[in-house]
Amino acid sequence: MTQSWNPKDKAERLVIGLSGASGVAYGIRLLEACSELGIESHLVMTKPAEMTIGYETKLSPRQVAAKADYSYAIADIAAPIASGSFKTKGMIVAPCSVRTMSEIATGVTTSLLTRAADVMLKERRPLVLMVRETPLHLGHLRTMTALAEMGAIILPPVPAFYAEPKTLTDLVDQMVGRCLDLFDYDWPDVKRWGEELAKGRRKKKQ
Repeated sequence: MTQSWNPKDKAERLVIGLSGASGVAYGIRLLEACSELGIESHLVMTKPAEMTIGYETKLSPRQVAAKADYSYAIADIAAPIASGSFKTKGMIVAPCSVRTMSEIATGVTTSLLTRAADVMLKERRPLVLMVRETPLHLGHLRTMTALAEMGAIILPPVPAFYAEPKTLTDLVDQMVGRCLDLFDYDWPDVKRWGEELAKGRRKKKQ
């Protein structure tokens, strides 16, 4: 069910899409990070994403939707995020299934999620796709190349072991932070290579 939108609200907005690939924890944590940073979140989930939430978490789709400021039904093509006139900072699809990726690449959109992604491309706004598939065959790679040529950012959730993760949450948080970096949002839960090293060298010079 679409929630009412207040046009007087000037908060920065991000669209978050969850598709049916494994890794819904990334999208859920993004919603939490947006809340922590004061970013207005607009969520759309596919039906397979709702199923995956049940497989991979202890949450219900309704509980995940409650983490967003606004949540829309997958078939609601009249939602604000379906129009380029609705201003946002961009969109993150986390996780992004191969089917969703392929649909975005063709421009033949059949759901609010892929329509919202198409809006980002046509309006030249950042579109980040956390593609969750491995190994990749040539068709997958060609599709990702086409999307990159159209302006999308392909960001597979690859773990960063230099951050010395101790838990799955550490791995998820690192990728969520790197994703938000692309929108110039500095989320404190991400560890950055070289910062501690730089601090140590500065102390020695002093």
